[in-house]
Amino acid sequence: MELVLCLLFPVLVVVVIVVVWWISVSNNFKRKETKVYEGLSNIEVALEKRYDMLTKLRDAAKAYLTHETEVFSKVIELRKGMSVAELSAADAAMTTYRDGLFAVAENYPDLRSSDVFVQLERGIHDAEDHLQAARRLFNSNVSAYNQAIIVFPSSIIANVEKRSQKTFYEVADHKRQDVEIRF
Repeated sequence: MELVLCLLFPVLVVVVIVVVWWISVSNNFKRKETKVYEGLSNIEVALEKRYDMLTKLRDAAKAYLTHETEVFSKVIELRKGMSVAELSAADAAMTTYRDGLFAVAENYPDLRSSDVFVQLERGIHDAEDHLQAARRLFNSNVSAYNQAIIVFPSSIIANVEKRSQKTFYEVADHKRQDVEIRF
């Protein structure tokens, strides 16, 4: 009986070690796979952020351009083919218009179109940086997951659990080109 226990104990220890190792490796796969999905979600969040930010900034820039175009059109219209008396009246009208414009600008100090374009440029840069970081994180997580699957001895568990390698994030050909923003 004692001999059986002496032989059974090492076998039991080996079985426990293999089971604990199996569970550990399997859990590691699950953690890495979760990181892959998390990375993909981060890309989706960054894409949504970029879309929302670019849309809002584009619309704001369009509004400022429209405002600026209206101002220049009114100035040009006021100056066309005028007599001295008309120029004097136009000057008074322009002064009134200018004062009104300054009052609006004081209430909305960021109505200067150049600031909008600077803001647009910064926003685009920020969105692209965020998206690029999300892509790098995703690909890093995919790499860690794929390495865990192919490395022996964890590859044994990966094969038994029918785990397959994940695909790295690659940009579609049409998305490799820069986005054209038109006003």
